[in-house]
Amino acid sequence: MSTAIRWRKSSFSGGQEPECVEVARGAHGVLLRESDDPRAVLSLDPSRFAMFLTAAKAGRFDALAGRIPKA
Repeated sequence: MSTAIRWRKSSFSGGQEPECVEVARGAHGVLLRESDDPRAVLSLDPSRFAMFLTAAKAGRFDALAGRIPKA
């Protein structure tokens, strides 16, 4: 019997907007997807996901979104 995946939407999401990052716990790691294309799912080792979150919080990906990176 398989357990349904419980996706969590980013707290920065604007309600029901389709441009949201969602995350869930998978059988072998952390699952990541964008809500406007829910079939495309990225699976990450939990330690790699932690590194990704640390980098995102530090602004390392801001340039990809057209923002000025933090100094």
